[in-house]
Parts: sequence; structure tokens; C-alpha cells
Amino acid sequence: MKSEIFIIADNIISPLGFTSEENFQHLKKMETGIKSVSGRSLSAEPVCAAVINDDKITSEFDKLNIKDQYTRLEKLFILSIADTLKQAPAVKANSSKTLIILSSTKGNIDLLGSANNNGFDKKRLTLWETGNVITKHFGNPNKALIVSNACISGVLAMIIGKRLLEQGVYENIIVSGGDILTHFVVSGFQSFKAVSNEVCKPYDASRDGISLGEACGTVILTNNSALRSPDSILIKGGASSNDANHISGPSRTGDGLSLAIEKTLHEANLKPSEIDFISGHGTATPYNDEMESQALTASELQNVPMNSLKSYFGHTLGAAGIIESIAGIHSIKNNTLIGTYNFKELGVTKPINIIKETKTQKLNNCLKTAAGFGGCNAAILFSKN
Repeated sequence: MKSEIFIIADNIISPLGFTSEENFQHLKKMETGIKSVSGRSLSAEPVCAAVINDDKITSEFDKLNIKDQYTRLEKLFILSIADTLKQAPAVKANSSKTLIILSSTKGNIDLLGSANNNGFDKKRLTLWETGNVITKHFGNPNKALIVSNACISGVLAMIIGKRLLEQGVYENIIVSGGDILTHFVVSGFQSFKAVSNEVCKPYDASRDGISLGEACGTVILTNNSALRSPDSILIKGGASSNDANHISGPSRTGDGLSLAIEKTLHEANLKPSEIDFISGHGTATPYNDEMESQALTASELQNVPMNSLKSYFGHTLGAAGIIESIAGIHSIKNNTLIGTYNFKELGVTKPINIIKETKTQKLNNCLKTAAGFGGCNAAILFSKN
């Protein structure tokens, strides 16, 4: 029999705040963190994006009284993990029974070329070195596990953490996901003509592309029942799949995502009718949102209330799966469905049930979905214990 895996602490850092609670309060009020950003640091033309204020990062990091020099992303990881650990004092980051998993698609991408003004060693660009830096800071004796699988990285990192705990390899796992924006990142998505000129519109008839964002999020997973509290959230299932279809475009049928969802429901021993709401991927691109509608309908989930948080946070890449899962967890705890900002008229062929306005409703089970370049898909299911 598998041991039960719980999430006992969490943190979100985004333009909406530096704690999960602060972020969730803005979500409840349907306040977006996406703004028009000018200046050539991100794009030659103004671009709608969710960018964390540098002065805020500096002021929060200074409170930790750390003398060593860290990159912008490393500071976000340290701040997010430190805040999460404060909520779970029994979890020791320096224990061999604790593993750190990092989720990121680009890592210290701002160190490319002349942008590396602080003269960091070139190996700092590699994700494995980011892992070394973070484990060293927290005194963790284990080698960090790095998950970098496009936009499902955050969800996949939690699924991997769950499986390692079930095997009894560790007692606690810190899963942290983060990515930042640079000209390199923004221009890459612009080259696909995938970036909207306004705040993105998930699942909407007039959607025309993504809004990018930067964030960091952390959860602590445990199989130690002594650490759980009445409001700890259970991870009941999780699965991943791949379309094997196209290097950047999703499957038109949604078969891959549907397979991940069905495997997740099977592991959780839940029927589609028992899912209270879905935190969708919802990038606001024409093909992704359509694919999701196909997958959810095939999985008999088309009537379940669902939202996308991409129009609040932007698409935060390696952080997306984690911060959106945390928001879903707080939705369960608060029995609150967050409306999808900027959604007006359904623009996909299947009649999925998009939440327009924030409302209260008794909630027990949340399904989180994710999809990414290369045809990768993932789903994870959270429940009240």
C-alpha cells in the first residue's frame, strides 16, 4: 500500500506578492499582475508581461542578511524556499532525508553574454549548477534533482517528488519552480508570433496569444503523517504523457493530455463526476486551448468548472505548474473558485465550463493540467484530507 503524500507548506512569489496568501487575495479580487512593459531589456517594443519588481526582490533578500552573491533567479529560489520552510519548522533542509527538486526551463538565462554584469562563473548558466548553489545555501547533503521538461516542469516535479516519497527514499521533499524573463526568452516566443499585445484571454473567442510572466513557487511534500495538519492537502494522483506529434504544436485531438488525466483519476480512485474544479493550462493560444477542450471532453470533464490563471501571472514556464497548483490548493482550503480574468466568450469547439467570476463553492478535489512544447502533458490531483 502506498503511503499518503501531503503538501504541508507553500509559497508563491510573483508580481502580485511574495507569499501565497498575498497572491491569493489578489486572485480573489481578480487583479492581474500583467502590465505593459517598455524598454529594450525585454523587447524593442512594449510587451504585456508580469515582471517582478527588482527593488522588491532586493529589499526582501536583504532581510535575510546573506553575504554571498546570488543571481536574480537564485534569490527568488532562496526567498521562496526560506518562506516555505518557516511554515514547517519540523522539516530540516540540511537533513539527508530531505531532497530539493528544482523546476525551471531557462535557469539563469540572464547571465548570457554581456548581461552577466556581476561576473558569475559561466557554469552558473547550467541548471545543474543552479541546483548545487541552492543545496549548498540550505546545507542540503543531497544532489538537487532538476526537472526541465518545457511547461509541464512544475507539475512533473511534484509528481516525481510524490513517487520518490512513496518509495520511501526520503521523508520530505522541497519542490521549487522558477523562471525569469529576458530579451532572449521574450524574443523566442515572439518569433512564434505567440505573444499577445494585451493581457492574454484564455479560452476566449478573441484570444491571440500568451502573456509571459516570471515567478517562483515552492511546496513541501511529506510522507510523515506526524507533520500533517487538518488543512494539509493530499496529492492523490499524478501522471504524464507525450503526444509524439510535433516539436512545438500540441496534438489536435488532445489524446495525450486525456491519457494523463485518465491515469491520474485512476490512481486517485476518483470518477470525473467527483472533480470539483480544474486548474487548466490555458495559455490563450489558439491551438493549446482548443486541445485542452478536446482532452477534457474526452475525459468526461467538460461540465466541471475550470479556470486559467495565465491572465493573472502570465505564463511563468517552469514555475507555472507549481504556482498554479498552489493557487488551486488555496482555492480548496477557502472553498473559492477564481474567475478567469479577461474571459468573455467561449472560443473553443467543445463546451467546457470556464469560470467567469470568483465565487464560493464547497470544494474537495482539484485537477491541475499542464501541456508543453514537444507534446508533453501532465496532470495532478489535490484533495482535502
